[in-house]
Amino acid sequence: MKSGIHPKYNEISVTCSCGSVFTTRSVVKTDLDIEICSACHPFYTGQQKIIDTAGRVDKFRRKYGDRQSGTSA
Repeated sequence: MKSGIHPKYNEISVTCSCGSVFTTRSVVKTDLDIEICSACHPFYTGQQKIIDTAGRVDKFRRKYGDRQSGTSA
């Protein structure tokens, strides 16, 4: 096998917006900041949260309004 062709595998610290910090290994050289992790993700916690990313629901409602469909299937 060739030596020196693989990137260096570093130990990094990952920080979530909820405040949870954990250590993992990666080829990324700097620490990571993430928005959601297993400590706060609804799938793992069992709690439902509605996350409206950048007002997409409001943008949709402004564009299309609260119209009812004229045809039924």
